[in-house]
Amino acid sequence: MNTETKGPPLPTRKLENSIVKVWRMSAAIEDGIGLLLLAVLLYLDYYFAWPAWIGWILIVFLLLTFVYSVWSVIIRPYYLYKNWRYDLNEAFLQLKSGAILEQHQLIPMAKIQAVSTKQGPLLRKYGLFSIEIMTMGTSHTIPGIPEKTAIEVRNQIAIFAKVKEAEE
Repeated sequence: MNTETKGPPLPTRKLENSIVKVWRMSAAIEDGIGLLLLAVLLYLDYYFAWPAWIGWILIVFLLLTFVYSVWSVIIRPYYLYKNWRYDLNEAFLQLKSGAILEQHQLIPMAKIQAVSTKQGPLLRKYGLFSIEIMTMGTSHTIPGIPEKTAIEVRNQIAIFAKVKEAEE
């Protein structure tokens, strides 16, 4: 018995490969702040001579933070990039991400209420944009797209979804 259902083909458009650098820098900044906080707590533990068990807990957290940093700065961005795909047509916007826990979303164009582009300082450094798609219940993001492509995709989604331009 054939249980395979026919649907739209899997998305094929990839993100720009420099998004890996953005994700790595972002993770390094976040992990650096966490390590700095732990270093301050370890200093306070030493300075105020807190009970020994607090120092041991802080050391365990420090070791776990180092292991997590290796994952989040070196390994995770590569796998995110390798498995992120998107595509669109008149009926659906498709988003596929995840290596271990694969997530494939089909967003009907009729449900899209707004679409916009975003660019923070790290994305700006590499000339990338994120596209944010808002529906009634949630929002979805397509990260790491070059400026020209991002504007084209945003405009195409707006046309397919019949999104009206906001008056200022």
